[in-house]
Amino acid sequence: QVQLVESGGGLVQAGGSLRLSCAASGSIFSISTMGWYRQAPGKQRELVAVITSGGSTNYPDSVKGRFTISRVNAKNTVYLQINSLKPEDTGVYYCHVIGYGIDYWGKGTLVTVSS
Repeated sequence: QVQLVESGGGLVQAGGSLRLSCAASGSIFSISTMGWYRQAPGKQRELVAVITSGGSTNYPDSVKGRFTISRVNAKNTVYLQINSLKPEDTGVYYCHVIGYGIDYWGKGTLVTVSS
């Protein structure tokens, strides 16, 4: 089992920045890929960033250049740096990891971007 706890969300003005953190505990040795998803009000959850155990990253075009994912394996933590925030970035951001082929999710952290 892996437990995930996100932090760093909040209310920010458009153009601002936030850094989200996700700390993993439990069977952390099993973790391979780590990522962040977001769910905007009334929309489906979507992937916004992923990082492999080897450090390779991938982003959808909608956030490329503004979002940066990183991980510190020694701290069992994955981060999401979000710059140039837009109102459409508003939503709940969820941490996601894969451990031994099993998906684990955090409870989410709310990001609200005001115009």
